[in-house]
Amino acid sequence: MNKNDVIAEAREKGVKFIRLQFTDLLGVMKNVAITIDQLEKALDNELMFDGSSIYGFTRIEESDMYLRPDPNTFVVFPWRPREGGVARLMCDIYNPDGTPFDGCPRVILKRTLAKAAEMGYTMQVGPELEFFLFRLDEDGVPTLTTHDNAGYFDLSPVDLGEQARREIVLTLEQMGFEIEASHHEVAPGQHEIDFKYSDALDTADKIVTFKFVVRTIAQRHGLHATFMPKPVFGINGSGMHTNQSLFKDDANAFYDTADPMQLSKEAYYYIGGLLKHARAIAAVTNPTVNSYKRLVPGYEAPVYMAWSGRNRSPLIRIPAKRGASTRVELRNPDPSCNPYLALAACLTAGLDGIANKIDPPPACDRNIYHMTESELSELGIGSLPGSLQEAYAELAKNEVIKGALGTHIYEKLAEAKAKEYDSYRVRVHQWEIDQYLTMF
Repeated sequence: MNKNDVIAEAREKGVKFIRLQFTDLLGVMKNVAITIDQLEKALDNELMFDGSSIYGFTRIEESDMYLRPDPNTFVVFPWRPREGGVARLMCDIYNPDGTPFDGCPRVILKRTLAKAAEMGYTMQVGPELEFFLFRLDEDGVPTLTTHDNAGYFDLSPVDLGEQARREIVLTLEQMGFEIEASHHEVAPGQHEIDFKYSDALDTADKIVTFKFVVRTIAQRHGLHATFMPKPVFGINGSGMHTNQSLFKDDANAFYDTADPMQLSKEAYYYIGGLLKHARAIAAVTNPTVNSYKRLVPGYEAPVYMAWSGRNRSPLIRIPAKRGASTRVELRNPDPSCNPYLALAACLTAGLDGIANKIDPPPACDRNIYHMTESELSELGIGSLPGSLQEAYAELAKNEVIKGALGTHIYEKLAEAKAKEYDSYRVRVHQWEIDQYLTMF
């Protein structure tokens, strides 16, 4: 789409307000709302906003920044009334001198994709997002009480969240998503909706849109949707398994019929790159203190750095489909991550594997969860970081992944996450009260 297409569609559909959307460094959606009368000005890249109001953007003495909408991301919100409707455009952030802002996550992903293009590759991504639906209390505050007691693939009447999930799917389809699957997940109140893979930038845009839509529709059903990785102790957490593939000359570069597993050298090197950088990538794909409450043995979350074409216990799995669907599934990302930065980090690691021909270790087709420490050591299988602090220590010494983020974003994230971990560290938690209050 171009500027004229957007303006014509907006007027045809009765749009009155347009939200110019972007994410901060943490992946939280932000927006500036304008009226239809300002749309042409926005599409001419003439709208400014105060960047000093967004953490990690600019200082107050250099606050003016420009929003550059991407016309291809124009979509009308189906839940709003047709008359006086609301639409959105995803935006890149630019400096006043017309250069891309180094702190814009969308810009970072586009730069990484440009590097892949220089090597002849385009990246395709298919995410699998999980989330919980919780009840609200009488004051409208979210609780940890689930809306059902269903399990994996259960149907109504056990799955009381089915109506909300159904409306979420229908809304997403109206917004251009191609939904491939939707079902109840393992834990009570937990759901998963998968949409069709697309190019990496489009997928990242869709992930932030997906989270926004899910929370909006859940609220309309009197529920709270959360993408917090581990909201409830003792049950499974929520992940965002990320299926990745590279295409070259319109063909899947990971597919090779001559190989016993029908995987190309590029696929093996890509796996090698992901495994080499996995501990540093975790700081980006698992970016909260809570993320590491999910990454523990016993709840189907990946902990160990291995790969397999068969079982689901390693960090990386190769799904069975081949041909154009050949892909590498990275299983540790969670939906609290900033998708632009997460995909940039993954792609950078994979490209490093290809450029430096990093061979992965042999595939591990045993259930890693049942291995002893000595067996893991014998096979050379390491583990992901056990905490946010440990993950950032790994990132600090990994120049490849730091390079993908850029100096500005790395330094701002490291600062924010050090404060986050310290705030968590000094708090007295309920476990401590339960454990020690009467003991001492």
